[in-house]
Amino acid sequence: MKKPYLLLRDSRKTGRGIAPLALLGVIALAGCGSREKAAGPAEAAEIPTVAVAKVTHEDLAHDIVLTAEFKPYQEVDVMAKVSGYVKSINVDLGDHVKQGQVLATLEIPEMSDDLNAARASVSRSESQTAQARDEVARAEASRSIAQLSFSRLDKVMKSRPGLLAQQEVDDAQAKATGADAQVSAAKSSLAATEQQVTVSKAQLARAQTLFDYARVTAPFAGTITKRFADTGSMIQAGTASQTQAMPLVRLSQNTLLRLILPVPESAVPTVHPGQDVDVHVPTLKRTFRGRVVRAANKLSVDTRTMDTEVDVANADQLIIPGMYAEVDLTLQHANAVLAVPTTAVDHDDTSTRVMVVTPGGTLEPRTVAVGLETADRVEVKSGLADGDLVVIGSRSGLQAGQRVRPKLTLVSAEK
Repeated sequence: MKKPYLLLRDSRKTGRGIAPLALLGVIALAGCGSREKAAGPAEAAEIPTVAVAKVTHEDLAHDIVLTAEFKPYQEVDVMAKVSGYVKSINVDLGDHVKQGQVLATLEIPEMSDDLNAARASVSRSESQTAQARDEVARAEASRSIAQLSFSRLDKVMKSRPGLLAQQEVDDAQAKATGADAQVSAAKSSLAATEQQVTVSKAQLARAQTLFDYARVTAPFAGTITKRFADTGSMIQAGTASQTQAMPLVRLSQNTLLRLILPVPESAVPTVHPGQDVDVHVPTLKRTFRGRVVRAANKLSVDTRTMDTEVDVANADQLIIPGMYAEVDLTLQHANAVLAVPTTAVDHDDTSTRVMVVTPGGTLEPRTVAVGLETADRVEVKSGLADGDLVVIGSRSGLQAGQRVRPKLTLVSAEK
């Protein structure tokens, strides 16, 4: 007990001895304090931060984008039915025409002569018919007189036998019979002339029809997209596919356009007439509404696709045939369903799971039932509730019950 006292006393005197002890004590206390302060950050560093997304109700759609080229709803090379020279052509490239509008007129002098001859033939047949009717009337009058004479003589012969010779009665009867035959012949002649009138009128109608073909008209309303002939051009009759007849113009109906889509085999069962689609035209930077109207109902052996036609209204004719379009074809859709990002879902042969961050900050694996799956979203039918937080991205190293710090990350849906 005396030695410490003496040491302390000696220390006070000499100023040595206490300094080393005091320094050791300060270092020890400082070490203890630094370890206590470092314990908090070290413990916090052990809690990993994970990216999470919130489970929400969304409208999901599974669709594919197909590319096609706009084609006119109708397009035809307008030919002439008869041969002739172009007397006048009334339209040019880019003109809009109505159905029945005269596009060109042909000059065919010999056809005009045929038309005049047919009209004269009808007039002659009608005159012959009138003459035949007069013959019938004359024959009927002769028959009436002959029958009346025979009737009178026959009555006298019966009432007063022997007053008249039998020969007179027989002659009157023969005349009456002959008059009947003349009436029948006149009626037959009348029928023949009436048939000739019908034939002559048919020939006139044919000549008139061919003459009318000298005026070439538009078969439907549309736009002139090409002009082949000028005034004075010789046009051959386009009546056979073997002839190299030159058309007058090319006419396209552009107020309604069609797209022929090559729908892949996997999507064929979901495509049906009446289905609405979005048609995006990159050149115009606009999207139009289209409708599936018909399908081939047969797959191409080479491409394993089915041709499907989509009609697009083009009343203002902003879309030009030949432009390319991207058609967004919706195969499946579900409205207001629970959905999570695809990166939050793990699949295996037996189940589908997600990793949920509980309100207490711990990880909880859950088995879920999924439905419609798009490029970046998955429909969840059971296993989750609206507002749950699911881990997205890599989940390697994470374990059930582990404490984590969730960081909400927004994953935008692709359009």
